[in-house]
Amino acid sequence: MNDPVSMEHLLQPEPPPDAHVDATLSGTPAVAVKGLFILALFYTFYFARSFLLPIVLAVLLSLILYPAVRWLKRIAIPEPLGAAIVVLTLSGVLGTALYQLFEPASDWLAKMPRITEQIERKLWNVRKSMEEVSKAAQKVEALTSVDGQAAQRQPQVVSREPSLMSRVMTGTQNMLIATGATLVLLFFLLASGDLFMRKLVRVLPTLTDKKKAVGLARTIQSAMAQYLFTITCINVGLGVATALLMQLLGMPNPLLWGVMVALFNFIPYVGAAVSGIVLTIVAFVTFSDLNDILLVPLLYFSLETIEGQFITPYLTGRSLTLNPVMIFVSMLLWAWLWGVVGALMAVPILMTLKIFCDHIDSLHGVGEFVSGKATDNTV
Repeated sequence: MNDPVSMEHLLQPEPPPDAHVDATLSGTPAVAVKGLFILALFYTFYFARSFLLPIVLAVLLSLILYPAVRWLKRIAIPEPLGAAIVVLTLSGVLGTALYQLFEPASDWLAKMPRITEQIERKLWNVRKSMEEVSKAAQKVEALTSVDGQAAQRQPQVVSREPSLMSRVMTGTQNMLIATGATLVLLFFLLASGDLFMRKLVRVLPTLTDKKKAVGLARTIQSAMAQYLFTITCINVGLGVATALLMQLLGMPNPLLWGVMVALFNFIPYVGAAVSGIVLTIVAFVTFSDLNDILLVPLLYFSLETIEGQFITPYLTGRSLTLNPVMIFVSMLLWAWLWGVVGALMAVPILMTLKIFCDHIDSLHGVGEFVSGKATDNTV
């Protein structure tokens, strides 16, 4: 006796041969498209860095400097004029600093060959041992290689790399162009005031979306302005303290090292280590006594420890703490994408991402992962 269910099943038309494949792959495009979008976004950041760097830097500077424009507006100075005053003041400070640092920086670049010779002379014993080990390794490689003699007879072609001065000139030219573009864009951002906020409110369809957008934008602006202003003041204070310390220790060009420490301290972890290495090398070249040489990095890292363990956590607060692992990963990512300037902006960009994710329900998990504060005592 025939089963009616089976007969109905048999009488149904067969699906096309590709239907099973389409049903199986129907869930994969979502993940694949998201992954390709992220990769395309990173490659866009990398190849368009010359275009994006001035924009991102101008936005971050506008967050720091807009309170000054707002204060000038309260004393009856319109926003365009206040923006011009702020940008011109910033340009004057940067120009004065570059003028004051140009001569000592040029002197140190001119002294680089002589400094290298002094370091090699002081490390002559170590270099001699390394050369002996290298010669022994070359002899062993020549004996164990079948074509060792033929390889030694073949002429080696060495490509000439651009000289240090040409690379410095090219980098300076690019930096000046990027700085000019950043200052011009910064002026327009400060002069526009809350123009973009008003346009965003007009574009959004519902009142709920408008309230969320306004609240999110104000939170990001106030939190980032507070954070960047606080970190900038801390780094400037650390630079001043370092310059005074180097002056007391008898280091040459203390102002140059203070500015270097203030700038490098924007790069978490790596900046302090690089500054300590540079100061140690300068002390090694400047002083002959070992105690004087070791005193420079010892006192500098003492300042860094006080700043990193006590001053910065106290002034920034627990609400603005970030996951140290995510800070390091963000620094590596943006340093790979945008070089040293990207490493300088890694923490502000990560902080903006955290604030944005904290106010979006679907991205709350990402914000919790980026955050450095513990919200639950369970493991």
